[in-house]
This record gives sequence, C-alpha cells and structure tokens, in this order.
Amino acid sequence: MLLALGVVKVATAGQLRQLVLAGTADVQTVRNACKDLKAAGLVESVGSANRPGRSGRPVAEHVWNMTTPGLAAAASELGRPPKEMGGTARQAAKAGAAHALKVTDTIDAFLQSPPEPTHPIAHSPRLAGKAIADAGPASADGLASSAGPATGAGPGPALQPAPRLISARPRGLGTLRGWTTEVILPVTGTFTTPGRGSLRADAVLTAPQVQLPVLFVEVDNHTEPAAVLADKIARYHRFFQRTTNGHRVGDQVPLWSTRWDDSGRGGYPPVAIVFTRRVNPQVLHRRISEVARLSSPYWQGTWHTGPYPTASGEPDGWRTYDFTVPVLTTTLDQLAADGPHGPVWWRFGHSAHEAFTAALDNPDDHRAYSRRDEQRRAARQAAEQARIAAEEARWKREQHRRRAAMWPCPACGTDVHPDDYDGGQDDGLVPGAHCPSCRSERERRDRERAEAEAEWERERRANGLFGWLRG
Repeated sequence: MLLALGVVKVATAGQLRQLVLAGTADVQTVRNACKDLKAAGLVESVGSANRPGRSGRPVAEHVWNMTTPGLAAAASELGRPPKEMGGTARQAAKAGAAHALKVTDTIDAFLQSPPEPTHPIAHSPRLAGKAIADAGPASADGLASSAGPATGAGPGPALQPAPRLISARPRGLGTLRGWTTEVILPVTGTFTTPGRGSLRADAVLTAPQVQLPVLFVEVDNHTEPAAVLADKIARYHRFFQRTTNGHRVGDQVPLWSTRWDDSGRGGYPPVAIVFTRRVNPQVLHRRISEVARLSSPYWQGTWHTGPYPTASGEPDGWRTYDFTVPVLTTTLDQLAADGPHGPVWWRFGHSAHEAFTAALDNPDDHRAYSRRDEQRRAARQAAEQARIAAEEARWKREQHRRRAAMWPCPACGTDVHPDDYDGGQDDGLVPGAHCPSCRSERERRDRERAEAEAEWERERRANGLFGWLRG
C-alpha cells in the first residue's frame, strides 16, 4: 500500500484496491490498511473527492497522500533516491486532486493488476502499529499483507469465505515499480534545477522486460485548449533534442538517454496521451485532430520519394522518423476496458486504432518501402518470365504448325514447307512441290537449256541455208 502511494502520490482507497489488492471482496480492507499507515504517521487524508457510487450518484471518498516520513519509507522500498520521489502532494490532496486522481486511474488502466482471491483476517490497529514500530518505515509496505492472501492462521477456527466470482481483467503492461509520476523534463537547465519552459510528465513507465525502455504519459482532462496540449508535444520535442557531454571528450549524447534507454526503433521515445473526460465522440475527435494538426511538425517525419511508382502510378516512397516524437492517443474508458494491449491506440499519422506494439511501429518507413519495392521487382521478374514463356509457347506452336504442313521433296526427300517459297510463286504453295534447292537446280538447268537453244537459233539464222543444212 505504501509502495503504491509512493508511486502515484495521491489515491482513494478504491484506487489503491485496484492497484494492489484487486481481488479483495470490498474496499474496507484497504481502508483499514490506510488507517494503520495513518496511525504510524506514514500517510494522511487531508481532502476528499467525489467518485461515482454503485447507484451512479457521487460519493465522497477520502484522498490519501504521503507524509514526509512515509515518502522516505516509500523511497527506501522502491530503491529510489529521495530527491526523485517528489513531494507529498498534500496541497493537491487538499484541493481534491482531480488531475492526480485521473493519473492514478490511468496507471491502473495500464497495469490491469490481476484480481487474485484473498481471505479476510481480523483487523488490529494495535498489532499493525506495533509491527511498523518494530520493522521500521522501510517495511511499512508489508502492511498490505494484512489485506492480502491469508492462510487462515490465527486464534479460532479458520475462516471459510463463500466462493466469489472474480472478473478477469485484460493483460496489463509493466509493473507498479516501473512507474514514476510528476517527472521533470528540463527544456533548459538541469533535472534538479529546470529552466523556464520545462515540463513535468504526468507519468513515466519503464518496462524493459517487454522491450519498452520508456513511455511518457500525459493525462488530458479537457480543461485546456488543444493548442496548449500541442505545445506540450513541442516541448517534449525540445527536451528530446537536448544533448550533453558523453563519456569521451567531445562526444555529445541526448540528454534523455542519460536517464532512459533507447528502444532501437528510431526516433525519440513515445508519448501517450490519455483523454479522461467523457465527451461526445465528435467533440473528442475534433480535439484529437486539432492537437495532431498543430503538432504535426514534431511527429510527421520526412517524406522521401522513391524511383518507382505504385501500381496505380502514384509516387511511392517512405518516411524517416529519426527526430520525431511518436504520439499515441486513447481514452481512459477504452484503456480500462480493453487494456493497453487492445486495439485502443490511435497514433498520429496512422489510419486506424491498433494494439500497442503495432502503434509503436512505423509502417511507412524504409522497411515497408523495401518490401513494396521487392514486390514490384518480383512482379517485374514474373512478367518477364511470363513473356518469355509466352514467346516460347508461340514458337513451339509455330514449329508444330510447320511440321504439320511439311512434305518431302520429290527429288531429294528434304522436308518442305510452303513458307520456304516466295509468296509470289503460286506453284510453290502446292503441297508436293520440290524443295528450294531442287527447284533452283531445275530452274538453272531449264535456263541453260533455253539459252543453248536460243544460241543455236541465232547461228542458224546467221548462216542461212548452209547453217540449216549443217543443222
């Protein structure tokens, strides 16, 4: 319980139940644990908030926040330096902590803590206070065990609760320890002394176990103009652009990479915007579209036209996202109902809602263009192979037709085809005619004989009677 409050800073008992004890029969177990921590001076409740009750009517709930000793104990439990824990959020709790409670709801919707069955045990503030005093602040989070799974040990007979139906929750993302809230991102200055224009991320998730080095989360309650939210994306971009000295002299590395690891996907770390206010779908769509339009220079990427067009003749190419901020959006209702792995994310620049991993991908980058280019190359090769195959088939059909129309030459027996002759020679098209060689030879002999007869006729006429007698 103390660990959870150390992460989210402020929460109601109902929210703490969802975060760490989702399987308890009711919220009273968590209230008892909060009272124990209050008795030990680790938490306090200085404000309240209205939450929807079972009947739908608003019900006032205590808002719990850390005390200074509780913050130190939570820092020890989380293994974080106290300076990274932030403040106790006392003033926000006094005012009802409307925004901070929505951040807590958002973290719960990401985590989707599985509801494990628990057994009720007797509540004893005196024993709880003694346990805290004996163990010290660092182990105060162990009080959660007084409301968690129990073995039934203790005086008297073991309790046998009636079986309960526990609703399953979608698969969550990350762990509670992976979350940090109100994280300073210095656009100027340093992490400890940020300059003007710096921003505070509502929440930051690190989940390296699922290949998510860092995710920045912004919670939007629809209380500011779209331009203000778009400007926040611009300030994220400015923060990501900052560099600092590396380990070697002269090296410059991104400032953000000194705190968080790079995903290797290219571009800057992703920013998720969760819209919490329930409004008309058209109103929400206009707000998201306006934020996307105003912030487009920071997420759109750079277009490169490739040498080959698409199948429809339009220019084809790819985008590079080396210096852009991936911006994902969803609503709190969608996130809570379907979980972070459901198709609840619309990324600026994408055409449809997607699951988380798909939304982080860049479907129009050079990888996608290379796949399309390879498909075009394969299509060109297939077309060329089809052309060659068609040409070979035509040639084979022509050869079959020629063989079917052939006959042997009467003189030499060579196969003869009508196409072997001049189209102007009608007798050459008649089946059974001589081959070109034999025909040429016959024509030569006929020509020589005709010339000889012509020569003889000339001599006869030149010599008159005597030439005739000699003939």
